[in-house]
Amino acid sequence: MATDHVPALVLGSGCAGLTAAIYLARSGFNPLVIEGDLPGGQLTRAARVENFPGFPDGISGYELLSQMRRQAERFGARFFGGSATEIHADSGRKIVGCGSETFSCDGVVVATGSSPVPLAVPGEDTYGGGGGVSSCATCDGPFYKNKTVSVVGGGNSAAAEALFLSTICEKVYLIHRRDKLRATATTADKVLARKNVIALWNRRVVSIGGDGRRMDRLVICDVNGGDQCELACDGLFVSVGHRPNSDFARGFLEMDGDGYFVLSASDSSIGSVEGVFFGGDCCDRLNRQAIVAAGAGARAALSLERRLLRLLS
Repeated sequence: MATDHVPALVLGSGCAGLTAAIYLARSGFNPLVIEGDLPGGQLTRAARVENFPGFPDGISGYELLSQMRRQAERFGARFFGGSATEIHADSGRKIVGCGSETFSCDGVVVATGSSPVPLAVPGEDTYGGGGGVSSCATCDGPFYKNKTVSVVGGGNSAAAEALFLSTICEKVYLIHRRDKLRATATTADKVLARKNVIALWNRRVVSIGGDGRRMDRLVICDVNGGDQCELACDGLFVSVGHRPNSDFARGFLEMDGDGYFVLSASDSSIGSVEGVFFGGDCCDRLNRQAIVAAGAGARAALSLERRLLRLLS
């Protein structure tokens, strides 16, 4: 049995989830927000956000999400510190389990985000969150204008990151553990044609070094022979993949082979189950931008509002 029933649940407290909560709360539905394992989402780790409208001087990711949370709370949103562990339907209502707690709702916005796949090497945690290690060139690349950076990865995302950075940075090392990119031929040819992009084939990052606050070098090795060397650089962009935070819904909500929720072709806020709406990186493998997620969260909330009003009429 559900221990608590609310009209609206929001799963996730990143830009998509908090925007949805603001909209739902302003409409009087007093949503309950399940915060997730990382309250505020991945953006809280960004030292500076300069491309979110309304902040001409930039703002830290943590402060941006804190302001959005305060805005949601001001209108009546409530917060629960935990993560969704399962979801199912019962007599038209949606039941969400959060460990030992269970919540019932008339509709839910799923905005659980995605998590970058880490390299899992020494120094990665030390220099994350503004110390030089990033997973988003669009977000953090402008901080490295005329500097030397490295990109790790070989797919379309890594190639696109390196291409973008090549327009800003003096030099871009593209580090890949194979002898050619997995990116499409067009994308690969384009990035490798850039004169300031230097491909380092059959290499992997062994560790990340610096002064404890900022990274300034990598240790890389040959994957075949194991020979190691130091590579001086000011920043590292890790692009070896993202994992959507969707395991809690497996078997109930439709998702693709990589775990991203599958949405309707006619409405990007709805998926396979009535009363469940979506926003943010858990269903968007391409953009991973705060403003895009916020817009998707608003759209999901509006769709849920229309459902709740129909139930009340």
